[in-house]
Amino acid sequence: MTEEVVEPVIRIDHRGPLHGTVRVPGAKNSVLKLMAATVLADGEFNLDNVPEIVDVDIMSDLLRSIGSQVDTGSDGSLRITHSGELSTSVPADLAGRMRASINLLGPLVSRVGKIEIALPGGDDFGLRPIDMHIAGLEAMGATCTFTDGVLTVNAPRLVGADIRFSFPSVGATENLVTAAVCADGVTTIDGAAREPEVADLCRFLVAMGAHIEGIGESTLRITGVPHGALHSASHRVVPDRIQAATYIASVAVAGGEVDMIDAQRNDMQMFLHRCTEMGLV
Repeated sequence: MTEEVVEPVIRIDHRGPLHGTVRVPGAKNSVLKLMAATVLADGEFNLDNVPEIVDVDIMSDLLRSIGSQVDTGSDGSLRITHSGELSTSVPADLAGRMRASINLLGPLVSRVGKIEIALPGGDDFGLRPIDMHIAGLEAMGATCTFTDGVLTVNAPRLVGADIRFSFPSVGATENLVTAAVCADGVTTIDGAAREPEVADLCRFLVAMGAHIEGIGESTLRITGVPHGALHSASHRVVPDRIQAATYIASVAVAGGEVDMIDAQRNDMQMFLHRCTEMGLV
């Protein structure tokens, strides 16, 4: 007898149009990468507009597990402090709970020269291999091995490289940019992802002292700086365009009028163009 698998269901009962005002929180696909990138330097980092989601809690636990201090404010803020040595081993039970755990790869390899991390978990949208992450790190001088579900990367010294992507991978772009900011020489990434969240990460790295050209474009040029040149920074997480689009779709279905605070039109131009064609906005 086959056991029935019951999927989680959210049921919303509502009749009639939607009205009111909502605030768009910081993007999940940005804040997790920003949190990981803080590993690159010592000091106290302050992030604002942080969404209240489980993944932020998991990433906070991941950072604590390698020796960082993370404090959550009641006003949507997050304070992350790094000092001294950090562990090179990421606990498998935490890494396996979230896809974004792989974003510790670039920053930790850059700072410590080594990382051991289990393949990430999280949302299950298919195999989602990390081949491009590994190939890019190897081009920069790293040695990567995979044994019993654990990826080990050794890189006592990263060097700049010319990297060309076969498709614009967001995760690979983010990991290789963070790895390249302190590599010797210049790294170019051709075919880089151009998502607003990638640009948000790059702007944060620049605020930390990194040298990155071509932010928001398909070719990124990163000139490595000494680790001592990087420093702590404060940053406001870019609003979540996916959540904003979900609100728009909800009003489109139910009718009504809803004001969205902090929605970024520039980050949703194509979506809003289609909505305009349909007469929704």
